[in-house]
Amino acid sequence: MSLASALFLFSCIPSLCAAVSSDPRGLPPDPLSRRASKSIPSQGYYDPLQTGGDMLTQVPDTFPAGLGEPINVILSANSDAAVLVDQQSNGGLRNYYQSLGFSSECLGQHSGSDQAANLGDGNGYKNETAVIRWDYGDPAFGTCTETIEGGNHFRYWVQNGPNADSGAIFMALSYEKPIALGHDIIVNGYNLARDWLIGNATGQAIPTANLTNSSSYSGSTSADGYSYQTSVQYVSGLLQNTSDGINHYLTVGVNGSNAIDGLVAVMEVHISARPAGTSSALSMRPTAPWSWNLPTLLNLGVLLILPLFALS
Repeated sequence: MSLASALFLFSCIPSLCAAVSSDPRGLPPDPLSRRASKSIPSQGYYDPLQTGGDMLTQVPDTFPAGLGEPINVILSANSDAAVLVDQQSNGGLRNYYQSLGFSSECLGQHSGSDQAANLGDGNGYKNETAVIRWDYGDPAFGTCTETIEGGNHFRYWVQNGPNADSGAIFMALSYEKPIALGHDIIVNGYNLARDWLIGNATGQAIPTANLTNSSSYSGSTSADGYSYQTSVQYVSGLLQNTSDGINHYLTVGVNGSNAIDGLVAVMEVHISARPAGTSSALSMRPTAPWSWNLPTLLNLGVLLILPLFALS
């Protein structure tokens, strides 16, 4: 090889470096990204009704048999991934619930019967993940008061089956009477429970009687150093405006009103502030194998070209 040819190849190395480092494919997907392994519909959940599911729970031992309770709130999978993790730490789901005034059951002991839900995700009917209760301002022991005196509470399930793995949280809210009254549901207790939770999340009174499928609200809450921004859209079509098939329908829907109004509140939640020293995500993004730096390529070029002089 002539000296001129060698110098030409050497001069091309910076251009090669620029071309390689700006590869239009970009970096490979982050393996820690939850959306890399989940297909999330634009609305943030799969409609259970389209895949054999139901928006009413299965309640044991109802009279007449076969009554259910409405799943009337959905925490969208378009929310921050950290919020959808079922934990108290790192701004997770339980901490978000606490920011709304709700905590885990009294002393960690489950009371009441289980209810099952089929979210159309291929898991069939599954019992609730947990029951969360109004904590009366005391996250440690307030849910014991709710168990005795009654109040707002909900069960929830995660849509994570093989046929519809969105990761969205489906919640069935109701406002119950004291245990001495058999935890019956108050008048309009499904709609009111839903709207009182949304009111807590957005810091405003929700006009239950005037809601439509175009109603939307937003606001912020905080707990344990984390602040959350919640946007809410009420949607129709997932539930019916009816008393048919609804548990406690005789006492919940009165004076000609149906037990449920057919609206579901869809919540999208993002963490807007974190405690000092915490991170919004784990920093483990892989380095692209083709993104070598210029000095490395220059040194490699010298090692490749110099032996050619010996052969010329």
